[in-house]
Formats: sequence, C-alpha cells, structure tokens
Amino acid sequence: MMPFFLQSTNLVPHTNSAGDYLPIAIQLIFAAAFVFLVLGITHFLGPKRSTEEKLKNFESGIASVGNARQPMAIKYFLVAILFVLFDVEVIFFYPYAVNFRELAWGGFGEVMLFVAFFLVGFIYIIKKGALQWED
Repeated sequence: MMPFFLQSTNLVPHTNSAGDYLPIAIQLIFAAAFVFLVLGITHFLGPKRSTEEKLKNFESGIASVGNARQPMAIKYFLVAILFVLFDVEVIFFYPYAVNFRELAWGGFGEVMLFVAFFLVGFIYIIKKGALQWED
C-alpha cells in the first residue's frame, strides 16, 4: 500500500509553475553553500606558510624559461578544435549502435549519409592542409 502523498490525484489540474522548480533551487543552494563552507574552512584552518619556493611559477615540474606572452602557432589550436569537433561527431554513432536493429535499413542509410558528410569534412580539412605542422 502506497502512502497517500505518493499517490497521484487528478482532483486539481496541474499547471506548470515556478514552484515546481523549488526542489532544484534548494539543491543548488545547498550545493553552493557546501562548496563555500568547505573552501572557507580550509582557508581559515589550513597552514599559511608562504615561502619563495611556493610562490614561484610552476608548470609540469619544469622551471619557467622566457616570457609566457610570446605568440603561439595557430596550428596547435586548430588541430585541438578539429579533434574536439570530430570526437563529438563520433559520439553520434552511439545511439545508432544501441538501436541498430530497430532502425533497420532506413537507419543504416541515414548513418551512411552521416558518414559521407563526416568524410567530406575530413577530406576538406586535409585538402586545406589544416593538419600539416610544417609552415
């Protein structure tokens, strides 16, 4: 037997209102309060020993050399963006892999069309030389 408060009643028509989002707002408030509470406690209770060694710039265990403001080749960023783009496109194969029997030949045709678009974009990138590192 289910408790009364878990049973559905159709006595009052349900309309969407801002009150429906109150549990989400309360959860967000508690999550933010927990984060700030933990950060505040560690800030006030943690040790505060600032030494010259701790205040030095540090990156991957390698001592800093030169100016960090020197320009970097755009090829690095281009390859990174292309990797993310094609990686996200590959994610779209997952729903097909899960439902390939229900999608039958129509789904197969749509996936082949998707792969064709994917390959056209990849060939375009290769023709433009976006993946070549030499200048």
